Amino acid sequence: MSYSLRSHACWALVSLSLLAGCGGGGEAGTPVFRDVPSTGGGGGTGSGGGSSASPDPAGPSASFAQQCAANNTLAAANLRNSTLDTEKKWVRAYFDEAYLWRDEVPRVDPTAYSSSNPYDALDSYFEALKSPQRTDSGALRDRFSFTYETAKWKAMSENATEAGYGIEWSSASTTPPRRLRIAYVEPGTPAANASLQRGDELVSVDGTDADTPTAAGVAVLNEGLYPSTTGTSHAFVFRRNGVTLSRSLASATITRNPVPQARVLTLANGARAGYLLFNDHNLPAEQLLINAVSDFRTQGVTELVLDLRYNGGGYLFIASELATMIAGTTRTTGQAFETLRYNARRSAENETTPFFAESCIAVNGRCSSVQPLPTLNLRRVYVLAQKGTCSASESIINGLRGVNVDVVLIGGQTCGKPYGFTAKDNCGISYFPIEFAGVNAKGFGDYADGFVPGTGASARFVPGCTVADDFGRALGDTQEGMLAAAMQHAATGQCPIGMSTGASVRALSGLEGGTPLQLQRHPARSNRLLLPR
Repeated sequence: MSYSLRSHACWALVSLSLLAGCGGGGEAGTPVFRDVPSTGGGGGTGSGGGSSASPDPAGPSASFAQQCAANNTLAAANLRNSTLDTEKKWVRAYFDEAYLWRDEVPRVDPTAYSSSNPYDALDSYFEALKSPQRTDSGALRDRFSFTYETAKWKAMSENATEAGYGIEWSSASTTPPRRLRIAYVEPGTPAANASLQRGDELVSVDGTDADTPTAAGVAVLNEGLYPSTTGTSHAFVFRRNGVTLSRSLASATITRNPVPQARVLTLANGARAGYLLFNDHNLPAEQLLINAVSDFRTQGVTELVLDLRYNGGGYLFIASELATMIAGTTRTTGQAFETLRYNARRSAENETTPFFAESCIAVNGRCSSVQPLPTLNLRRVYVLAQKGTCSASESIINGLRGVNVDVVLIGGQTCGKPYGFTAKDNCGISYFPIEFAGVNAKGFGDYADGFVPGTGASARFVPGCTVADDFGRALGDTQEGMLAAAMQHAATGQCPIGMSTGASVRALSGLEGGTPLQLQRHPARSNRLLLPR
């Protein structure tokens, strides 16, 4: 059976979603997201503040669309018949139409943002238009709107592939000492073939120390850690248990397994618990999640440990389906998984993503297999989370809490992305200004500083245990710190001795000490995307 995704996915994909055909502003075939770090070139110059130039839109964005600068090589050749100024007019007009905080856009002079590379100039101008407002912790509220080259965006979002080595990186801080370590390695990749493993700590890249404080040094690290093309080789030095390891890694096309582990564990009290390591809300994940939950149901699990510590988001409809499979249909039927709220001018577009009770299995933008989802009917779920838990993953936490499923949070503070976007292409660049905020069935969505394990006055505090990520053991090892804490709590109701039941709320703005190095993820892995179903 095949039918339009509009009826199914238009509601669910706040993380990787395609809004086209759902009443949103996206181009056909372009996904809609929730929160990603800015990944543009950022090479232009400029400053905020008043100017003699008009800060207001010169007209509707449609009047400037696809009129591209002559030297913008990202645009189709037949569209390069205009100027960079016209592209900037489109950016300013689109911000006014789509941006959630359109009334907070700073007054900036567009002519101050220039570069020999049009993308760098446009990205810098885009960054300058973002709201300067801050959260309670002092972090910028909009640290997520971003731009991306359209061709690269589509390659990852549609095919779940990207250039790399098969390494997921983790860091203790953006500034020295960074403690850059390997979080996990995808099997069959250059990193796996080089015998690298979880916990290996980065010493240097191409001779540049991992704790370099300079902008030039950080640029070298980024070039090595995140290759933009395949076949690029870099020299790495790692440290493992005091031993130095030198490796030369050549980038390749990497296909990530979104659900690498689904196991049944036995708790100390004899209960059976499912352990599900879920790393990406991409399209291949849907069938793998269905298979895992079906197996858990067959094996009679009564507890679930959902490991989202490195899951930055993706398609919202997949988050909704997983939440339904966890909670069952009795709690979720007729309830909102997440309601999207746009700016005041777009309030008519506010829409609700329900708890989906049927599969989609999207093929070429259409649902190909609509079947009832298996359910576990659990009243409680353990979620393993850290700062890498973002966007659609946070929607699972918030959505389940909205229908009174007890979420026990094990680990640390999540990233704080209750927002989303729609990909909008102009002249070969996809723009993602935050367009909507999401709330659960109880109307809660105020977690811009992330969810925190413990107790507190705010609904951002989720009962659970503060536990550090244990890089000394493999993911799925029952002795690994976070998983062991969840298993003990499930059996006894208590956090392990020496582990906190609360956590302080820290600022997310980073530490002092040199140029920061931000871990990068392709936006298709770091947002809430909407897929029209």
